[in-house]
Amino acid sequence: MTRFTKSTPAAKPPSRRPAPPPGHWLLQDAKARFSELVRRVRSDGPQHVTVHGRDEVVVIAAEDFRRLQGERSGKALVDALQSSSHRDVDLALPPSVTSPVRGVRL
Repeated sequence: MTRFTKSTPAAKPPSRRPAPPPGHWLLQDAKARFSELVRRVRSDGPQHVTVHGRDEVVVIAAEDFRRLQGERSGKALVDALQSSSHRDVDLALPPSVTSPVRGVRL
């Protein structure tokens, strides 16, 4: 009598890809361990997320983002113009352009 045994599929060998350097996360690891990634941003600084071995995004703290984004007030431009050595130069502004207004039936 012939006996048949149930064969099990061979286990996959472990991945041979090198571990990313500190502060770098593979996308799938960043998704699976997002809470840890956020904690690392707070404790260690910006964290890079890679896709197919290339940096795609950098996760930074909100206050760092606000600082890098800068104020949207135009204060930097006003300060630069006021500190210019050419403050006495008058700017000739072009005449304003007026366009005829088209009648609209309501």
